[in-house]
Amino acid sequence: MRKSDRLFLLYVLLSGLFLWSLLDSARSPEDQIVRIEQTRQLVGELGLTDPALFTEARYTRHLSQADLHSAFQDHPMALEHFPSGSLLLPPQRSLP
Repeated sequence: MRKSDRLFLLYVLLSGLFLWSLLDSARSPEDQIVRIEQTRQLVGELGLTDPALFTEARYTRHLSQADLHSAFQDHPMALEHFPSGSLLLPPQRSLP
């Protein structure tokens, strides 16, 4: 078996797994809604915050815990000096 055949088989396998994951995600939305609601209740009971996505800036570390002015802590016209600040949208409460 040539190396290119192995690579092709790997490609077919990974493509199949990707398609299976798409079908699985659309399979039973009712079950997913129930699971998400149970997870939401558990998070509320335990008082958990959102996951820490980035570690560099404190206003991108926990999005629900950031105040509106922490990104402008130097001054309002300061340039963003953390890359994660340019990857995240502003909090929903500050959008029109």
